[in-house]
Amino acid sequence: MSQTLARPQPSASRWSQYYALTKPRVVQLIVFCAVIGMLLAEPGLPDLRLAGAATAGIWLVASAAAAFNCLIEQQIDARMARTAWRATAKGELSLAQTLSFSGVLCGAGSAMLWFWVNPLTMWLTFATFVGYAVVYTVVLKPLTPQNIVIGGASGAMPPVLGWAAMRNDVGPEALILCLIIFLWTPPHFWALALYRVEDYRKSGLPMLPVTHGSEFTRLQVLLYTLVLFAATLLPFVFRMSGYLYLAAAVVLGAGFILYAFQLWRDYSDALARKTFRFSIWHLSLLFAALLLDHYLSPWIASFVVS
Repeated sequence: MSQTLARPQPSASRWSQYYALTKPRVVQLIVFCAVIGMLLAEPGLPDLRLAGAATAGIWLVASAAAAFNCLIEQQIDARMARTAWRATAKGELSLAQTLSFSGVLCGAGSAMLWFWVNPLTMWLTFATFVGYAVVYTVVLKPLTPQNIVIGGASGAMPPVLGWAAMRNDVGPEALILCLIIFLWTPPHFWALALYRVEDYRKSGLPMLPVTHGSEFTRLQVLLYTLVLFAATLLPFVFRMSGYLYLAAAVVLGAGFILYAFQLWRDYSDALARKTFRFSIWHLSLLFAALLLDHYLSPWIASFVVS
């Protein structure tokens, strides 16, 4: 899809402008991973009322964090072609409007999690909001080229939030899922930064391709995909999953490593775009396979035994 088609038009309604601030595609992936955590936390289907309240609360707080990020980075967004269309970057939404919008979403989501889910999930979700909107956006992003690595901890929390919503605790299984997303984030984001390097250079942000160059960044992408591949095998090693997930993890991991290897050896912007897009499919399909395995493996095992 071209950049022209992807951007809201100047005539977009006020509601559309607010909705765009929530970064719907990013939040959809966050909520998807949180729901996976909820489903994996229970041997069967979870309490649908509890899962629904948790999903809505997490979605609201994640949307609030995205809007707050747009507020903090409005000057940076205005200098980048990828984000210059945002209402905050164009000055169409004021600081007060955006801050109020973010505050209402965060407050509503937090209240929903506190009263309808459990306080642990509320505090973990709020800590994730602070980690992304404040620690990453305000402190780390303009300070260090390792911003996405350190700040990735907050982005890796959704499965933990989902698990806590169902169990009211944080188990080792949830931490394994968190580790997978944590290791997935740098190669995913650096693939984007490689073909958007001029945007980041104009913005003044110390992204790795700007501070250390393309070749070093591409090597880091390759190394992270190798470590990520090992981490994706942990659910099978710790018997969270069976052979269905293992097969998916091997195929998807091999694909990601192949993209990263090609990117390292023979760079092109087109290949970096393909790597970035594949990384999204990699995580989505990996977690979908984990979910399918969770429900199908017991059925397959009982069928084989009988």
